[in-house]
Amino acid sequence: MTREGFLFPLPFLILAAAAFYLFDRYVIFSLIYISALFFLLALLVMLFFRDPERKIPDGDKLIVSPADGKVIKLETGQGESTISIFLSIFNVHVNRSPVTGSVISVNFIKGKFFTAFKDRAQRENQRNEIEIETESGIVRFHQVTGAIARRTIFRPEPGQFLAAGDRVGLIRFGSRVDLTLPAGSTIEVRKGQKVIGGETIIGRLP
Repeated sequence: MTREGFLFPLPFLILAAAAFYLFDRYVIFSLIYISALFFLLALLVMLFFRDPERKIPDGDKLIVSPADGKVIKLETGQGESTISIFLSIFNVHVNRSPVTGSVISVNFIKGKFFTAFKDRAQRENQRNEIEIETESGIVRFHQVTGAIARRTIFRPEPGQFLAAGDRVGLIRFGSRVDLTLPAGSTIEVRKGQKVIGGETIIGRLP
């Protein structure tokens, strides 16, 4: 579980405990249902912030999925390739480095909060824009907020070296990630495919 996963459920757990205490003292049966509701909400929040271990594939120039979700956009051609992955509130929201390389820049872009699966979200929503330099060129990785997700977290600093599959941050409560890959990259996923962060091979760098 992420560090946020220990903090965000606390208010619900406190309310659940308070409601149960009042039920135990005054025997008001509606309070037991309220306590159960708050406890369930706490469990749902903890589920959102889960951080399972992943088996990172071995191989040179691999591009692994930076997030759990579904491929909603795939554009390939003679130039750069673009891949967008939509994360629902039920997906793991920990993000991972898609490639091995050094972080060049991390830029926070203020924006709007359109539903993350819409095309305009890629251009207009609030996001972190990250550039990672690899032996094959620069990979651009964007953490994009959605209608519910309002905060993106990217922990590595410029200059830091990352291995493909390393944990780098998360986006809270539903979102998307966009990848722009160098020309000549090979893509091994298809639009509509479900992917697993750190495990699914997106493709290979040239």
